[in-house]
Order: sequence, then C-alpha cells, then structure tokens
Amino acid sequence: MSRKDSILTIGVVCGEHSGDRLGAELIKEIKTNSKIKSMNKYSDIDLYGIGGPKLESLGLKSEFDFTEINVMGLVQPLLNFRKLNNLRRSLINLFIEKDIDIFIGIDSPDFNMGIHKALNNSLNICNNIQVVSPSVWGWRQNRIKSIQANIDITLCLFNFEYKFYQEVGHRSLHLGHPFSELIKPNKDEVLKKYNLQEDKKYISVIPGSRESEIKYMLPTYIEFIKEHSQKNKDYIYLIPAADKRLLDSINKLLNKLKLPVVIKQDAMQEFLSISELSIVTSGTASLESAILECPTIICYKTNFINYSIISRMLRVDNIGLPNILLGDRYFVELLQNNFTKENISKALKDTLLLKEDSQNIAKSLKDMLKGSGFLKAAEVISNPFIAAERVLKNE
Repeated sequence: MSRKDSILTIGVVCGEHSGDRLGAELIKEIKTNSKIKSMNKYSDIDLYGIGGPKLESLGLKSEFDFTEINVMGLVQPLLNFRKLNNLRRSLINLFIEKDIDIFIGIDSPDFNMGIHKALNNSLNICNNIQVVSPSVWGWRQNRIKSIQANIDITLCLFNFEYKFYQEVGHRSLHLGHPFSELIKPNKDEVLKKYNLQEDKKYISVIPGSRESEIKYMLPTYIEFIKEHSQKNKDYIYLIPAADKRLLDSINKLLNKLKLPVVIKQDAMQEFLSISELSIVTSGTASLESAILECPTIICYKTNFINYSIISRMLRVDNIGLPNILLGDRYFVELLQNNFTKENISKALKDTLLLKEDSQNIAKSLKDMLKGSGFLKAAEVISNPFIAAERVLKNE
C-alpha cells in the first residue's frame, strides 16, 4: 500500500477561534477513532491549510496566520479583495498539489465558497464539507444555489439550520454544538486562580474576537465602564481576550486608564461563570454566556455602509444566537446607533432580573444544541463516497 493509499489527506480552512475549536474536535475523531480508521482503511491523516492553535496541535502547519481571512461585513472584503483572493488561490493550489481527499471549510463562508467551487471543478474525488452553515436562513438566501452545487454536506450547529436544508433539498447533518455539554466552572476556583475578591461584584465585557470588533465596540464599552464604575465602587469588570494579539490590542486601549478591570487571555468561560451579567459583542459569546447562566446584553456595531446594506437584507427579527434559538427577544439587543453607554446602563436592571431564571434558560438552550455529534460527523467525512449517503439516511 502506498503512502497516499494509507493516509487520509485533508485540507482545512478556518479563520477564527470558535471555528478552530470545532475543527479540532472533528479532526480529533477522524485522527484517533480506531473504528473509523479501520472501517476506511487509513492509518493516519495529513492536514494542510490554515487554522488556529487547536488545529495546529493536531498536526496542521498553517500556511499563514489564520486571522488573515477574518474579515467581516460587505465593505471590508471588497477593500481586501486582492489580498483575500491571493490567499485563497494559494490554498487552492496547495490542495490540488496535495491531491486532498476531503476539504473542510469551517465558517468563513464567503472565503471558503471560492475554494469549494474551485475544488468541485478541479478535483472530482474531493469531497467538499462545510462546517457551520452560512446564514442563508437569515439573509442572502440566493446563496443556496451555490451551496447545493458546490458543497456535498453541510454540518449544522443548530437544528433550525438542518431543517432549513431539509426543506430545500441540500444534504446536511445536524452536528450540534459543543456548548450542549458546557459545564460551569467552580466559582471559588475561578476567584482563587485570578486572585479576585469574593465580596466584589463582576460584570464580564466581551469586546469580540476580531480586530475590527475591538475597534468598533471597545471604546463604547470603556465609556460605560468609566461611568458605571464611578457610581458603583463594588464592581470589577472582566475582559477576556481570545488570543495574545487581541490581548495586546485591548491592553493598548486600557493600560493608561485607571479603571477596575481585569484583562486575561483564554478566560471567557471562567469570567462569565462568576459574573452577574455580561455585555457581549454579538456572536458565539452571547450563547456561551446564556448557557453559563450569565444574563447578557447583546451589542453590535459596524461601519455605516455595512449596516445600511445588511439591515435591509436581514430576514430575522433577532441577531443574538440565544434569542434566535429561544424564538423571542429574551435578552436585550443594542445595535448600531442604539449601542451607547446610556442604553447599556438602562438595560442593566432588566438584565439582572433574568438571573432568577438563568438556570432554566441555560437548560433549554443546551437541550436545543444537542445533535448527532462529532463521532457521527467523522464517519460521514472520513468515508465520503460510501458512507455519507448511508449515515445520513440512518440519521
């Protein structure tokens, strides 16, 4: 048996930390599950592409920093079109050169769709997998034609996405979300680890996992902290950073200000677990907060052109993930011009009242997030030409 015959070759593209965690869980199952390896007759896997620290810990050597493709909205991708196109083309050439068996695009739908299309045209033997559905259910529904034509299977985090694809006839699997198994950290251990006082009150402030979000969101959060801390001396504001780069950016904005803040890297879940409430930039963190029984104020702001276009194309009433899943505006959402320090302050009282029901809400959300799991997804992906139809039919 040749090396190629015995090695499953996987191309992966991931542009942010939440996707890095998802991709690592999936690759871990493919790489280590002896049942899957035996069934599909491969001894190991080779990984190519880009990803974060968790994927790199499994053997991926990123071609470039994965944050290079982390561009949001409609304007920024256009302004960075040449750069993004060159990066995409380099990855396509790499995947064709390595004759990959499977391409796994994780989130970053606009960037990854170009790769799906190119590989669909160039490598008939390559199975195209998208992890995390593009938000076609919420906006730009015309994308479904391209998804159906170029993506073999979409792994959905949420059941409503899976049902949407069932209705339009696209092959998908309800992967579920890892947060369904999220366990709240022990409060005493967290306080001890970060040398925090038990008699203080804590508010988590989550500015986002992208540089652009730090730019648009953090200044308003800082203004809120300045004002709130003057009137509430018993509060400490906890700010987690997703990585060292963002930690440096946050510190740069805050280190000359004498504010009662604690800024730490990789402390999101621990900070949320001891907080009365959180003020969160819309995204995965809002769901994480709700599941950790921390009522949240969901905020978002982007540049004027982005918002003007996107707001006209949205087909949903809420943008916060917990609100979408609950089917109601349960948590306050402050968007664009409504995202002000004054409105954050106004929302505090009602948000604190939600603490009483936070356990029930967390349980409801966790139940909604349960899916087929990474093992079943790995079975589909590792044997795409034989097993995919069978596994999906048996779901």
